Amino acid sequence: MNNTRSAILSIATAAAALAAAGSAFAQGAAPTFPTRPITMIVPFAPGGSAEVLGREFGIEMTKLLGQNVIIELRPGAGGNIGAEYVAKQSRPDGYTLLLGSLSVSTNVSLMRLNWDPRKDLVPVAGIATVPNLLVIATDSPWKTVTDLVNAAKAKPGALFFGSSGPGTSSHLAGELFQDRGGVTITHVPYKGSGAVYPDLIAGRVNMLFDLAGSAVGQISGGKVRALATTARKRSPAMPDVPSISETFAGFEFGSWFALFAPTGTPKDVLATLEQSVIRSMQTDRLKTRLTQIAAEPVPHPGAEFAKFLVSDVERYARLVREGKLAPLQ
Repeated sequence: MNNTRSAILSIATAAAALAAAGSAFAQGAAPTFPTRPITMIVPFAPGGSAEVLGREFGIEMTKLLGQNVIIELRPGAGGNIGAEYVAKQSRPDGYTLLLGSLSVSTNVSLMRLNWDPRKDLVPVAGIATVPNLLVIATDSPWKTVTDLVNAAKAKPGALFFGSSGPGTSSHLAGELFQDRGGVTITHVPYKGSGAVYPDLIAGRVNMLFDLAGSAVGQISGGKVRALATTARKRSPAMPDVPSISETFAGFEFGSWFALFAPTGTPKDVLATLEQSVIRSMQTDRLKTRLTQIAAEPVPHPGAEFAKFLVSDVERYARLVREGKLAPLQ
């Protein structure tokens, strides 16, 4: 009888241990996100602000998440090729992300899209807004924005501004500048701002509204100079560069950056990614980098940035309705 009782107790103890082990596995003993590398799609050409920011964030997020964040460039169509890939072709599991920029909201009204960022993407976290710099060749005769405007008015359409492509911030800044200045300047699209600089230096195009992040490096080379910034006021990082608003009151333009995931990505995964982005921005490395490119804050939490995105889409839709921006197709 004692042997029987001992056997029963042993079986019960083993069963309880197995049940506890099964419960522990169900409650979290299984690996948690992420368990493999994450791919960050940057939908622009090499050498621009998007790639620079993407690689900087990739380094910090890798440290925080414990898995490599791999940067993959998918440029083309003003950022649409890479954005559509994430929105429509990627699994909503948190392992494929988009480093989105202004074109995510502008192209809703400027182009015919097979996707809608408000429905097919979910913001992970906002990063910052970066102004454009109006860049000209070092030997250009213009010393002020007024000089440029007067030259453009003297020969409508005879001056050329390069851009990273239709619908990008460098294109839109040029269009808004023309509208505000009452001038006509011919747009010449390129595949990335880096491709514009050889022609800018050689005088084949006259100006470029490049994002500050990529323009600063070119300016330091000494062959181009910044005539003005599109920020609402001068940046402490570039105090000698005037704002266009000093010539045209109220003029302000910039390109925001944010990280997105496909709609349907689990909330706990989004929360993990959101925290990794926000904590990355708090590191000395990213603080310094964002200051260098005169970045200004946008709503960081994903839910708040989602509201910002909706209002930004409407902002550019209104400009199209008012005839201040023309659809690209």
